[in-house]
Amino acid sequence: MSLHVLEKLAATNPECEIWWDSSPLVYAGWKERVLKDAPPEKKEAWREQLTRLFDEETVKSTGTMGFRGVTTNPPLSLQAIQVNPSFWAEEIRAIAARHKNNDVEAVYWETYLDVVRRGAAMIRKVYDTSGGKYGMVSGQVDPRFVTDGEVMLAQGLELAAIAPNVMVKIPGSKEGYEVIEELTARGISTNNTTSFTVPQYIACMDAVSRGLARAKKAGVDLSRWRSVITHMSSRLGNVGDLKAQADARGIALSPEDILHGEMAVLKRAYFHGRATNHPSKMLQCSMRVTDTGPGGTASSWHISKIAGGDFVYTCPPGYILQLMQAEDRLPAFDARAIDEEAPKAVIDKLMRIPYFRQAYEPDGMKPEEFARFGAFAATATEFAGATRKTVDFVAQAVEAAQQRAA
Repeated sequence: MSLHVLEKLAATNPECEIWWDSSPLVYAGWKERVLKDAPPEKKEAWREQLTRLFDEETVKSTGTMGFRGVTTNPPLSLQAIQVNPSFWAEEIRAIAARHKNNDVEAVYWETYLDVVRRGAAMIRKVYDTSGGKYGMVSGQVDPRFVTDGEVMLAQGLELAAIAPNVMVKIPGSKEGYEVIEELTARGISTNNTTSFTVPQYIACMDAVSRGLARAKKAGVDLSRWRSVITHMSSRLGNVGDLKAQADARGIALSPEDILHGEMAVLKRAYFHGRATNHPSKMLQCSMRVTDTGPGGTASSWHISKIAGGDFVYTCPPGYILQLMQAEDRLPAFDARAIDEEAPKAVIDKLMRIPYFRQAYEPDGMKPEEFARFGAFAATATEFAGATRKTVDFVAQAVEAAQQRAA
């Protein structure tokens, strides 16, 4: 049996988890497109690998899958809608008619909840079979409200009410951590997203700890509660202010320097969690493959440099395909990689940059600064833009329904 790259990664630690970073609704179609374009000598091996990772019939019959969970967000849900636009246009019209509500924003939110509901139902048996350990689907509150605690809490409660295997994604703002504490106190599983820095991760762990203390005092059932904390790796080094601040100071950063910095931040948070025996699990996302092309070398430090740790890795379709295309040129995983430290000279250089100090030092930022951090602001803006596109798709469907009814 030929193992997928991600199966090899999972073998470095029995507590490691590989998640699918998209709606389960799109997996079958994506798989067939990958196999259609697969090299002939790889096609059957890839078919077996991708079937082991996720197969709807296997889930229905055995309650098992290679993926341990699923993450979604509004941009990913837009992709699910775009795969089958005619179906979703009809669903949106039905939602609007059922609620007798042409409020586009309200219909949009109901549509998003429906995407999450369908995804959660697809893998619910995995959740039940594993006793709640696996089979969760993350649903995210609206990225346009990252500092509005009241809206985020209300939406988080709606998401959690969909099914017991829905985990609520909350952004790493000051207000987001207040919501995470409240949801935790109610026994609701959370995924801290739009998070990049050690100060955020410590704030999240502290919020979770306060919430757990409240839950235990109130006698809340926590037997199936989970918490994951997302590190958006390549976004930390590439969509914020790191490069601009380095250039302004005459500091030359190589791609490897940036990767070392991204991984150093994650490792610092990871070992803080282990030292404090914190129940939250670090989740690695926003990974990239460095590939010099056919005949050359390939690598993905975002996973290889932390091999051996008990992380969650949530992998989007494009990244999984990149790994498959480069699999013969990727080095073997070293289960001791998690214990390797970045070169001191690289960290010393990065520490001359305020942006990196904010991300790396435990007290690098105060909570009220989280939403102004470069990577946070850029990512929140991007996610809000994708949300507006989904809202516009909903608006077009509602308008079409109105025109037909006129």
